[in-house]
Amino acid sequence: MGKNDKRKKSQLPFRLNILFLVVFSLFSLLILQLGVVQILNGEEAQQEIDKTVNTTTKLSVPRGRMFDRYGRIILDNEPLRSITYTPPKSGDSAEKKLDLAEKLSQYIEIQSNHDKLSDMITERDKKEYWYLQNTEEVQSRLSAEELELNNAEQYQVMLDKITGEDLATVDWTPSLLNVIAIKKELDQAYELSPHVVKNQNVTEEEYAKVAAHLNELPGIDAAPDWNRKNVYDGTFSNFIGSVSSSDEGIPSENRDYYLTRGYSRNDRVGESGLEAEYESILRGTKEQVLYTTDKSGNIVGNAEVVVEGKPGSDLVLTIDMELQKAVDEIVQEELQTTIEKHPQQNKYLQDALVAMMNPQTGEVLALSGVRYNREEDQYEDHSFRTIYDAHRTGSAIKGATVLAGLQSGVIEPGEKIDDLPIRIKNTPEKSSWKYLGVLNDIDALRRSSNVYMFHIAMRMGEAIYRPGERLIGYDSSNFQKMRNYFSQFGLGVETGIDLPYEEDGFKGSNLNAGFLMDFAIGQYDTFTTLQLAQYVSTIANDGYRLRPYLVKQIREPVASKEELGPVQKAINPDVLNKIEMEQDYIDRVQEGFRRVMQEPQGTGVAYFGNAPYDPAGKTGTAQNGIYENGQLIAETENLTLVGYAPYDEPEVAFAVVVPNTGAFEGKHPVNHMIGRRILDKYFELKEKRQLNGVNVNINEIDEELEVPEEVEQAEREAVAE
Repeated sequence: MGKNDKRKKSQLPFRLNILFLVVFSLFSLLILQLGVVQILNGEEAQQEIDKTVNTTTKLSVPRGRMFDRYGRIILDNEPLRSITYTPPKSGDSAEKKLDLAEKLSQYIEIQSNHDKLSDMITERDKKEYWYLQNTEEVQSRLSAEELELNNAEQYQVMLDKITGEDLATVDWTPSLLNVIAIKKELDQAYELSPHVVKNQNVTEEEYAKVAAHLNELPGIDAAPDWNRKNVYDGTFSNFIGSVSSSDEGIPSENRDYYLTRGYSRNDRVGESGLEAEYESILRGTKEQVLYTTDKSGNIVGNAEVVVEGKPGSDLVLTIDMELQKAVDEIVQEELQTTIEKHPQQNKYLQDALVAMMNPQTGEVLALSGVRYNREEDQYEDHSFRTIYDAHRTGSAIKGATVLAGLQSGVIEPGEKIDDLPIRIKNTPEKSSWKYLGVLNDIDALRRSSNVYMFHIAMRMGEAIYRPGERLIGYDSSNFQKMRNYFSQFGLGVETGIDLPYEEDGFKGSNLNAGFLMDFAIGQYDTFTTLQLAQYVSTIANDGYRLRPYLVKQIREPVASKEELGPVQKAINPDVLNKIEMEQDYIDRVQEGFRRVMQEPQGTGVAYFGNAPYDPAGKTGTAQNGIYENGQLIAETENLTLVGYAPYDEPEVAFAVVVPNTGAFEGKHPVNHMIGRRILDKYFELKEKRQLNGVNVNINEIDEELEVPEEVEQAEREAVAE
């Protein structure tokens, strides 16, 4: 026993020495490693600790303005006070945003009307607030399986587990709802991108309080903003278009398109009309700001502007706002007169549509459309229907039919045809509005013969006609040949106007001979009001079809509201095509149109015969049935009129379409009344400007855009109203 005890005592110091040696070695290695880090890599490690990230963000600028052809401002930017939130690069947590919303709610109200505020807050909003106040409680309700879900799914499950009884434990006061509404806005913001929390009805007091407490409100700013303002109280607004709100941002369906072009998700963009068509020009150049953030995403130091912002370029339109307002009033007055004189007979009448343009350039002078809303008993601006709605136009298109017949060789210039009704076996008789005798091509237009057009159609279809017998040899493939002639005038095809969308009309699929005859008198395919204006402009302009356009110039933005900047780009007339028809043929149709309005028995002479400006044109009436559930319930008429003036040197062309008027004797000649009054107004304004020393055609814009005093006074009065 003694020897063993002695051996054990001798082994213990040895083991301790080994342990001390190991510990010493480990400490030596640690000290060596610390030395390497400190001496060799110390600077690099410190840089990693202090590492920052530079991020550039883009700030929106005011959009370009719009002016009419005489330099009168139509669309402006109205300054607004705005409260914005710019989250850090990594974003703020929900808890931080709630805390920020509570602080900000001391200074602003998202909605002062408590009922509207309550409507803004959804049940989900309340559940999200309750979750933030009771996170542990909600999480404890998850099952083992639910704990395995991903974060998004798990969060939704937790919200679903919050009951109505849970929500009833909270006193949802207006002040609390205001906090939740503010947080909803904060939640929509993207990192380092300013998001508008409130820019409508921000009071001076709210603005001042927020500005005074910015140091307590990280990411919040009190900044100027803008809103689009139509100076003419909505006139022409359908074509000016609209922009999205900061809440809507870029359209989700086109998100990739906009993001790849440098837009932020909450940028306001043109949604319709000229705002959308000229988005790239109106948007301007965004200001680029360089932010420096630390590893946590917090902004350090002051932001640096690296690219100065530039407002969007201004647009000078072809529209004459004085003429536009007058045409709107005329259209509404005549539509109202028609309805009130015969309310029962015109119970399906709703719309009256007008398009006016310069046939020599394609500049659109006015687009007007008024709809009677029977339920509200009020008249509304529906001018968009001049390019979106297509109608049967009746005899107004007979100029195209005659030219097709002449060019195709199926009739000779001056050829006479007896206006006897067309009688085809087992087919209803087809005739003119009355027997008109023996007519040549020019007088067929003057007196609006249907029969003359029927013969052109049958011959173009290669059909042999013998009264009382079936047609022989009709070739339906020639239907498209007739349509091709019409398309040269812009009938049945897009006009090319500088807007995001336009209708090209209905094309019937039944190509039998009867429908070809209907087509020849405007009783089959449908056309828009603007197509009709382009068609008659092409005839007035000796066969040159010009693209209608609304923007005449693009100008540099300037600070002054009273001035226009230098011209960036002038939009020149664009000839789409020259119709493939002999000039002698076009001359004959022009003469026919002149006789319609100026010679005895012309269908428009009663209304235009004494006009001093030498008009030409063509009247039209098309039968249009009203159907319900596939059953015909009423017969109505579309009344149309196309024309231009002066006959020798055309400077204005127009089209009028009034669909679904009552078909009865003694009705109000609404198409003629509108046509005469808008031409009178055009030449009245022209004369007034010349008498006031402004020697400029209404269709020409002076480079300096000098505006007569009475025009400026009219603008001031419009703004005051």
